[in-house]
Amino acid sequence: MKVDGKAYRTIWPDSDGESVIILDQTLFPHRFETARLTVVEDAARAISDMLVRGAPLIGATAAYGMVLAMRSDASDAALRAAYEQLHATRPTAINLRWALDRMEAVLRPLPHGDRAGAAWEEAARVCDEDVGINSAIGDNGLAIIRDVAAKKGGSPVNILTHCNAGWLATVDWGTATAPIYKAHDAGIPVHVWVDETRPRNQGAFLTAWELGRHGVPHTVIVDNAGGHLMQHGQVDMVITGTDRTTARGDVCNKIGTYLKALAAQDNGVPFYVALPTPTIDHRVSDGVAEIPIEDRSGDEVRFISGRSGGGITQVDLLPPASAVANPSFDVTPARLVTALITEKGVIPATEGAIAGLR
Repeated sequence: MKVDGKAYRTIWPDSDGESVIILDQTLFPHRFETARLTVVEDAARAISDMLVRGAPLIGATAAYGMVLAMRSDASDAALRAAYEQLHATRPTAINLRWALDRMEAVLRPLPHGDRAGAAWEEAARVCDEDVGINSAIGDNGLAIIRDVAAKKGGSPVNILTHCNAGWLATVDWGTATAPIYKAHDAGIPVHVWVDETRPRNQGAFLTAWELGRHGVPHTVIVDNAGGHLMQHGQVDMVITGTDRTTARGDVCNKIGTYLKALAAQDNGVPFYVALPTPTIDHRVSDGVAEIPIEDRSGDEVRFISGRSGGGITQVDLLPPASAVANPSFDVTPARLVTALITEKGVIPATEGAIAGLR
């Protein structure tokens, strides 16, 4: 995707052949800056501190983290240590483990002297495949938006999304936003309702930023406005992403997604989830019981940052003595999901349909 006319991915190897460059998403939307990763500890910190976020991008960053580890020490012990260090950074997104398993499977059989070069090549493949996957998700979701647009006779298709499942959450294109970008680029009028997505405001800070840079009409709303808009016929469909989807179609995504799905069902609004197939965890069936939900720092709820004059200010929102809880994800049961939009097609959120993707 483009920023001020220049094409960007969210992660890429530096021309020095020794480091990796990422977009520092903790600074959005106020500053657009990059960060350099030179050792595996940098990659682990980028994931845990959310300089990068979104399941596909976390996986890509983990793959490059293994590259950086092999550059300094290609021994079996270093390979396993890098795997464990990176795996411990975020417990919910399945793409993290998927990417680490893939890198380890490629590297472990090789002589130590060949591992660093092979790691660079495999991480690049992970990224290139992610771009292709997300573009295909966009093509498959485009057909759905096109059908809705045809019934609206030229009026904009109103799409509600939650959190950021855009190109900033992937290597490029995004998951939930890929159909939106494809529709916009095809001349189909679309308008996006962007949930702010407290507490980290990834909708307001990231989704709104990237939609605006691409020229897609959008409106930022508070998280609790979605049901009201659905009641008044102002939402034609919901499209979200997911950090992990179970074998039977339960969807784990940013906290608040479940409530959107409930409101959508109550108002007859289709609720779609866009996902790359590596996000499916075939080892898990019951999302509520089996998926570990990350509890993040209460400071994310207590404090909010914003622009004040020429600088960025952090503000304390709560009474000092108040306790804070910060569960970061929830699980939407498969029965509330209209369909899954994957790179292999649009399928129902059922165990049989998901098994057919393997």
